[in-house]
Amino acid sequence: MKPIVYFLLLALSLSYSGVLMAQTSYGHNKMAGHYLDTRGFRMYYEEYGSGKPLLFIHGNGGAIDNFSNNIPFFSKLYRVIAVDSRAHGNSHDPSDSLTFEMMADDFNALLDSLHLDSCYVIGWSDGGINGLLLAIRHPDKVKKLAITGANLWADTTGLTPYVFNLIKQGSADLRKMPQTPEVKNRLKISDLDLYQPNITLEQLHRIQCPTLVIGGDHELIPVRHTVLIAENIPRSYLWIIPASGHSTPVSKKELFNAQVEDFFKKPFRKIEGEETGK
Repeated sequence: MKPIVYFLLLALSLSYSGVLMAQTSYGHNKMAGHYLDTRGFRMYYEEYGSGKPLLFIHGNGGAIDNFSNNIPFFSKLYRVIAVDSRAHGNSHDPSDSLTFEMMADDFNALLDSLHLDSCYVIGWSDGGINGLLLAIRHPDKVKKLAITGANLWADTTGLTPYVFNLIKQGSADLRKMPQTPEVKNRLKISDLDLYQPNITLEQLHRIQCPTLVIGGDHELIPVRHTVLIAENIPRSYLWIIPASGHSTPVSKKELFNAQVEDFFKKPFRKIEGEETGK
């Protein structure tokens, strides 16, 4: 049994777009793959392209290959660094604990190891949460941040009641299984979304980088919660995508890629008063 959020992500992705198509085996590309021994585990990442650095952070139960529809586009413009988060994919983690704060600090350590003072960041789902915390905890590291399907806290206001209860049931089912190392890791990942994150609005106020907050109008995250995130980040844009769920980087890949790149390349500006010439 895999974490319930992984099933939700996979089901939504496949229902919108069929099988993810890519010529490169992202997440399993030995030519592009690297390991970093850091903070008690081996972090796996792959690099593509050249130019300004762009960090991709996937969601709960996912891996690098979740961005198979996006890496080819952005690697033509940026030095893409796609990471398997702690306890995910090829980044095996022997510890019993897992927090979003640990993961954000992992990404900071990776950027330090690559001698990068800052980068652009794209985060999907839990990756969006990690992006927010990276910008909060290490503000110098994030040049611009684009997040989709992120939440601030784990309850029926930060997630839809249906999804929150599915995660709760998924963790309960995992606890009934023999506690093999694999099951323990799945439980650790499932519990991550059951009890975390715990980001306050005051923490959002401290984010310094321009941020694009994205959500589908039929999200796992209530639209009003996505709006709340954007409202509390000082330099933010909000993009609610019609007829879209949690899998915007897949189901709306061309639109997603183009809009995020437009956000990255243009200076942030306040728009109030433009229509009236004020």
